[in-house]
Amino acid sequence: MATVTRENIGLLTDKLTVTLNKEDYFSGFEQSLKKYAKTANIPGFRKGMVPAGLVKKMYGQSVFTDEVLRTVEKELNTYLTKEELDIFAQPLPLDNDARALDMNNPADISFAFEIGLKPSFDIDTKKIKVTRYVIDVTDEMVNQEIERLQVRNGKMTEPEAVTGDDNVLNVKFIESDKDGNEVEGGISKDNSLLVKYFEEKFRKKLIGKKNDDTVVLQLDKAFEDKEKEAILADLGLTAEDGNRYFKLLITKVGLVEKAELNAELFASVYPSSAITTEEDFRAEVKKEIENYYAQQSRNQIHDQIYHHLVDHTSMEFPESFLKRWLQTGGEKPKTEEEAEKEYPSFSSQLKWTLVSSKLAADNKIEVAPDDIREFAKQQLFSYMGGQLGALGDNQQWVDDYTNRMMQDRKFVEDSYHRISTEKLFGLLENQVTAKEESISAEAFAEKLHHHHH
Repeated sequence: MATVTRENIGLLTDKLTVTLNKEDYFSGFEQSLKKYAKTANIPGFRKGMVPAGLVKKMYGQSVFTDEVLRTVEKELNTYLTKEELDIFAQPLPLDNDARALDMNNPADISFAFEIGLKPSFDIDTKKIKVTRYVIDVTDEMVNQEIERLQVRNGKMTEPEAVTGDDNVLNVKFIESDKDGNEVEGGISKDNSLLVKYFEEKFRKKLIGKKNDDTVVLQLDKAFEDKEKEAILADLGLTAEDGNRYFKLLITKVGLVEKAELNAELFASVYPSSAITTEEDFRAEVKKEIENYYAQQSRNQIHDQIYHHLVDHTSMEFPESFLKRWLQTGGEKPKTEEEAEKEYPSFSSQLKWTLVSSKLAADNKIEVAPDDIREFAKQQLFSYMGGQLGALGDNQQWVDDYTNRMMQDRKFVEDSYHRISTEKLFGLLENQVTAKEESISAEAFAEKLHHHHH
């Protein structure tokens, strides 16, 4: 009768040894051989009429090996299920050599495996302290957003010459020397830029320029760092190429005439709100900015919770097992050095997976098919730029879309993960201790910038 023994060989690492007697696998081997004989296709013999001895001689050893390994796997899985062992990934074979199996000398056989056990750990979410930032939405921010909306809903005109920072220029970058002589085989690329994207001193050179005029520039001196980065990327260059010269050919001068602050603009920006006064329009814009920052603040709370859980939940791992699994468990094998390098980020992700799974189970967080269907509809809604609500979401084409997405396995898996995570953080947000802190939009942006770097 088959036996499985368990022995601790390291931190959260055990060795399981599966031992088979001849009786555990030999009758299965003989039955498999008979089945094989019935289906074997050997030239010179009719199907099912191949002599058993010939089948055994030709295919016996591989059938024997397969049967032994199948029996070992079955006994191992039965043991893991019965003992309810909570393990990482799959057991890893330890120095087992299937080539040593001999069908002519069936005997007791032992196969050893290494398993990595998941750690036990405690989480007290009530000890988590976070800061809820309340962003101060100023009149200046409202004015800037209204101006942006006026430009976006404005009318493009084509004045004769460049007059100021708000002009839009259609240009061609033509690589040249400092005197404007074109470089043979050099870069030539169209672009569209606002005058205010250029460095302040350089803008003066553009005032009064008309269609077909040119101006020579050096990238480092013509643009501030942020804009220069985008220009370099568009030209297929790197930061080291900032000293290159280009002749800038103006192909069209444009200017957006801002939309007036009137009922037409109000209806264009907020079609479902019957806004008739500038005061109500400003109030709606401010509310929208506040909602945006409230969501950003909420995301930041979730980020604080995540980092607290990952940084402060004490947890041990079967490190050597996991590194060995990293080498062999993926689609393509990794070297010991590659596994060593990958391990820190892998263990951090693994820690979060264990923490979030435990919290989801403890708080009975579930994602129903209807949640995923609704998520698909909301995604469609965002693709349509918010038009779905106006069209009504019970139309047949909306149902057809969601039904199609529900058949997409990757979409369903990704949606499940996102909805589950959102539900978890929504719940944790109400369990942690939060203190409010007023902050300017600039200071809040700086906090986000420092966090990402």
